[in-house]
Amino acid sequence: MSRSSTAAAAEPAARPRRRAAAVVASATAVAVGFGILAGGTTAMAGTGKAAAGGGPVVTRAALDPALVAGRGATVGFSEQEAENAATNGTVIGPGRDAYTLPAEASGRKAVSLTPGQYVEFTLPSAANAITVRYSIPDAPSGGGITSPLDVTVNGGHRQSMSLTSQYAWLYNLYPFSNDPNADILHPDYWVTECACVPQDTTPAPVFAKPFRPNHFYDEQRLPLGRTYRAGDKVRLKVPAGAAAATTTIDLLDSQLVAPPKVDIIAANVLAFGADPTGRRDSANAIDKAIAFARLTHLKVYIPPGTYQVNRHIVVDNVTIEGAGSWYTTIKGHQVDLAKPAPDGSVHTGVGFYGKDAADGGSSHVHLSGFAIQGDVRERIDTDQVNGIGGSLSNSTIDGLYIQHTKVGMWFDGPMHNLKITNNVIVDQIADGINFHTGVTDSSISDNFLRNTGDDALAMWSEKTEDARNTIDHNTVQTPVLANGIAVYGGTDNTVSANLIADPIREGSAIQVGSRFGSEAFTGHLWITDNTTVRAGTYELNWNIGLGAIWFYALEKNIDADIRVTGDNFLDSTYNAIMLVSDFPVKDLYSITNVHFKDIKVDGTGTSVVSGRTAGSASFENVDARNVGAVGVNNCGSFHFTPAGSEFSLTDLGGNDGGGTTGAWLAPWELPNTITCDDRPPVVAPPAPSAW
Repeated sequence: MSRSSTAAAAEPAARPRRRAAAVVASATAVAVGFGILAGGTTAMAGTGKAAAGGGPVVTRAALDPALVAGRGATVGFSEQEAENAATNGTVIGPGRDAYTLPAEASGRKAVSLTPGQYVEFTLPSAANAITVRYSIPDAPSGGGITSPLDVTVNGGHRQSMSLTSQYAWLYNLYPFSNDPNADILHPDYWVTECACVPQDTTPAPVFAKPFRPNHFYDEQRLPLGRTYRAGDKVRLKVPAGAAAATTTIDLLDSQLVAPPKVDIIAANVLAFGADPTGRRDSANAIDKAIAFARLTHLKVYIPPGTYQVNRHIVVDNVTIEGAGSWYTTIKGHQVDLAKPAPDGSVHTGVGFYGKDAADGGSSHVHLSGFAIQGDVRERIDTDQVNGIGGSLSNSTIDGLYIQHTKVGMWFDGPMHNLKITNNVIVDQIADGINFHTGVTDSSISDNFLRNTGDDALAMWSEKTEDARNTIDHNTVQTPVLANGIAVYGGTDNTVSANLIADPIREGSAIQVGSRFGSEAFTGHLWITDNTTVRAGTYELNWNIGLGAIWFYALEKNIDADIRVTGDNFLDSTYNAIMLVSDFPVKDLYSITNVHFKDIKVDGTGTSVVSGRTAGSASFENVDARNVGAVGVNNCGSFHFTPAGSEFSLTDLGGNDGGGTTGAWLAPWELPNTITCDDRPPVVAPPAPSAW
């Protein structure tokens, strides 16, 4: 190499060192803006009930934290439901009917404000930042509106948030429309509301518009400018003249954000031309920093700021660190492609992607400490507009905040040894995190997901099985469609110690499904020490309620060694446990070798167990209370033979508690008594309490 080329290669390495003082000063200024005290750390979520005399009510998934101790993600914020706060507005809910504001609210309640009204929260611990989950109306023709919300603390330091509904409000049949006035999207589909196929029906059915509105909520983060103490009052007030006729507040998260991380010995993206104001596109500058970091074996550092990126940043063998997800934001527009990409995408947008598995994938990628904010407002399943994507092996993703992308993280294997930890993923059009096709020896742990538009967490063994993966200690709230956690085929996987709350439509807290072209379940599947609450939605196509956990044999038998152990099913809307085959294949596929042990069922709208398949399951130490119907609703595969149901239950002892007809697992129900009530009336259970 010549002297001149050596000097040219070395020159950018000096720039980050020369600018280090400026970076430290910038980070310090941002920290002061948050009001962070020297040595500040991230506060942990509160763990107590309301203090005597009407103090703050801190919850986890709208539950007393004592009911979910040791389960779900460890998060850096305290959750307070608006319905527990002081307000002169109107509490809406509880309600679980899809297409309504209460149903999509955490805990199925919220507070509706008109201009001039407020809701006021008492801080349970020191905080310098808040997150507000809210809903405001759509524009009459779709596309959303903006409307202000005033924030004051102790009656002073007023700030104004500009709320938007541009990322909310979907309509119609899957994959949905942004137009509230659209006619039915798929007239060739069966539609529950008319119990018909519209194009084959005379006279043609008329559907009220907007048809099936959903995805109402969004959230927004706000630094408070200084650190406030426990007991201080945060008031959210809708000012006079606000564009929104109603502003619905679901909850407030408050936290003490730690100072920004400063990494001096790194390839600083500012040295390569990145713009922290967000006015200029920084994608090329970040690419240059990545290339330089790989040559010099340095990390890439993205200091505080907002960086405009409107395409994928391709990553391989690189570490990229931000100053923290409250400080470093990578934000982009959704961009129309001149022609569809080979994968079918018609848009691109901000995202960090490993190389395709077909091209060898990427490895040794480590991403941490920044936010990704997309601009996705419609669901196009072929689009690659996810926050993180591609194939990443031997990699880690930690401490990101991802909002307004299609899917927070979608991985197409084969790939292995990916660890996803401590991320917050909210307001997605589709999934939260999906291990798709041949993801092995990987884990998803301590992540918080809220308001996904499809499965929040999924392992999908399409064509190639996912194997030896773990989904552990995550919190999932209010998935608008489908499930909190879904496992579609695979071998030797584990779902453990998660907290899943408030699924809304056509899914539930946990699904074990043979569907979507997945490989068969083999080996074992452990579902251990999870808690679900207010789960079990209404399945429109079947016109029945689902279980909080449901097993679904659609395309293959489910006959691996499946053990559901130590789980708590709280306040289930319908059944706690459902095992079902779709009616057209009920004589082809069955569910066997499922074992339930050390389970607590506190509250079911209908039964503890609903069997709608051929097969069998065993039960040991399953305790139930507040059961709304017969303990076992056993329809089998609907042949109603003289020999009994095609589904058998084995009592291994210790199954206590009752249904409306006595013990929930009574001897007369065993092993396969037909107790089929296809659509039993729903009896709302009381709120969960300590066992």
